[in-house]
Amino acid sequence: MLKRIHVEQLRIGMHVHELCGSWMDHPFWRKGFLLDDPKDLKTIQSTVIREAWIDTSKGLDVQGGVDVKAIEAEVDTTLLQADLAGKKETRADTAHEAARAVMICAKSRRAVTSMFNEARMGKALDAEEARPIVEEISASVLRNPGALIGLARLKDKDDYTYMHSVAVCALMVSLARRLGLGDEQVREAGMAGLLHDVGKMMIPLEILNKPGKLTDAEFDLVKSHPVEGHKMLLEGNSISDITLDVCLHHHEKVDGKGYPDRQTNEQISLYAKMGAVCDVYDAITSERPYKKGWEPAESIRKMAEWSAGNYDPAIFQAFVKSIGIYPVGSLVRLESNRLAVIIEQSEKSLLTPKVKVFFSIKSNGRIVPEILDLSKPACRDKIVSNESPEKWDIPDINEIWSGLSDPSW
Repeated sequence: MLKRIHVEQLRIGMHVHELCGSWMDHPFWRKGFLLDDPKDLKTIQSTVIREAWIDTSKGLDVQGGVDVKAIEAEVDTTLLQADLAGKKETRADTAHEAARAVMICAKSRRAVTSMFNEARMGKALDAEEARPIVEEISASVLRNPGALIGLARLKDKDDYTYMHSVAVCALMVSLARRLGLGDEQVREAGMAGLLHDVGKMMIPLEILNKPGKLTDAEFDLVKSHPVEGHKMLLEGNSISDITLDVCLHHHEKVDGKGYPDRQTNEQISLYAKMGAVCDVYDAITSERPYKKGWEPAESIRKMAEWSAGNYDPAIFQAFVKSIGIYPVGSLVRLESNRLAVIIEQSEKSLLTPKVKVFFSIKSNGRIVPEILDLSKPACRDKIVSNESPEKWDIPDINEIWSGLSDPSW
């Protein structure tokens, strides 16, 4: 039986089914857990969370069996989930959402690191425990697609496997929305993205983080991660067929030259095709032990060159529409001989995003930042090329687009 109680009524021995509030309002990444540590009880009661759902079939009831605050309710899990899913988010500007996305990235990294390391030690994965991560990432993407996706790209190479999972989750959510999938399908796509690389937990770290070229034997071992991950997920709880499929087949190619099953276009599922595109984009834009990450716009250009035989053309086109020809964080040159960074996409055209102008090429120096919406009829400026921040000695490009003095998490 589920009961909704005030946090002051929580006591050691209760099973917390759900804390009533945003996942970001408390430090617990698991959705449900037994309250067996006085420190955890004190932590919950010190947060902004005021109410919680407890499961009396798995732990203690309210003392005396009575809810003195008259907020007890018996509900089934479906109704509870429907209530949580019904929350609406409004559109946020990039700077505002970036501030929230930093916290989401930080908490997601900790949660995924914990979850994956437990999987490495043999603990069965439970999709329900990962669902709060997916929900929070999905909500951020709904509020502003570019903010969290842009920040997740800024991962440290030592955290690559964990934050790559967070980034692919966000990219899958964004792509699923662009494809017009339903809310539940969007969540499934996000979950698949979050868990697609769990098999890398079975690959030795010295191989995953090797700075030089892999030997043939090492590369074969790395290529085993989809199969290893699939095995791990089969032993897990509440793992959907979509998540299993994306884990096993996100390295398949439409020309049949992928792995592990050399599937061809007709054999590869929609979600696996989505996973393939999202996986590659985040991989090539991220800093790795053996290479520096490419700029977002350059990565899109490269992927377009590789698209024949690698990706489903319709899926790749939808992906580009979801993040832009010039993704958030891209440095561009304007016709007015100024440099600007992309801060938001336009619904009207991929070629007319919203930009922050901050550099004069003519004077070779910084100028007072100015926001331009290139899609507005009154705006006469336009993008003429993609540029490299290194070429122009702009080390703070991420601070400029995000509006954060330190966009790390």
